[in-house]
Amino acid sequence: MTKGAIFLSVISAVLLTACSGEQLSATKIEHAAEGAYDADISTDGHYSVISSIHHGISLWDNKKNALKYQWSHQNDTQNGVFLTKFSDDASHVVTASSDEFVVWDVATGEAKGYYKIPESNIRDIVISAQGRYVLYGLATGKAVHIDLETGRRIEFLGHTEKINAVDMSANGHYALTGGNDYTAYFWDTRTAQVLHRFSHPSRVTMVKLEREGKYIFTADNQKQANIWSMQTGQPVSRLKFIARQEIFSTVRFVEQGKYLLTGSPARMLALWDSQTGQQLQKWHVSPRKNSRPKSAVVYSATLADGQILSESSAGFFETWTLDKSVPHE
Repeated sequence: MTKGAIFLSVISAVLLTACSGEQLSATKIEHAAEGAYDADISTDGHYSVISSIHHGISLWDNKKNALKYQWSHQNDTQNGVFLTKFSDDASHVVTASSDEFVVWDVATGEAKGYYKIPESNIRDIVISAQGRYVLYGLATGKAVHIDLETGRRIEFLGHTEKINAVDMSANGHYALTGGNDYTAYFWDTRTAQVLHRFSHPSRVTMVKLEREGKYIFTADNQKQANIWSMQTGQPVSRLKFIARQEIFSTVRFVEQGKYLLTGSPARMLALWDSQTGQQLQKWHVSPRKNSRPKSAVVYSATLADGQILSESSAGFFETWTLDKSVPHE
């Protein structure tokens, strides 16, 4: 790899731009020179994994501001990897193309296994803590849960159309899947029993579990973005936005579920109150300088050490300042 390929571009904090009034990032670091296909940030913000357009898959140590590993799938000359996900404990990463996935050990950088999928396209994928379980959703509407230690495989057949988003509890015992059949299911991966069913007026495009077991988030491709009680399945709040529709490209509960952090395909990063659905603060991630149109997809975001961290399709890792009116640990 050339020095230019891992060049770090760090920009000092600027509060406001004169023309747009947007708050700019406190720091901006280039993680992918020509942009990225996908990226994820570990929950604690320590690491980022990026599938870049020209340099394969890279894992960055954000605390040291250093490239830690570079990975690639077997026989993958054009980097068809479009999904990258950390386990909840950041001990493992799963990366996936449309027909295969690889599990990586963050401590050693070694691949723990290559897995070929003989079925239809993988639409979304997640991995449990310690890297034991993998859950993926397919274009056929089938969700597949695999125990990588024992080889046990369970197929969830509740959806009637393609799956768009999946999530799984850290211990791998519970799954959340959403699809084009206007439905999201919360189910037990040991029995495939449905625990809660959530209906929407249009296609479900995003789902997320709160890591402490409090909340479930489901959103469709039109107007509804809901937070539910994981215990009862009853509604807690609905995100309040003015736009005719709001599409999310990433979602994460932060601060023990107190807040919801969302990213959009149109650069917007936003923090919401989980109990009320009110938007508390928003930012816009940076596009690449010469991109046309000047936009970027927010791939991942988290709240760590009192700052918001984000990764986007522009290939930038950015940090953002929380408003003083937003209490945080």
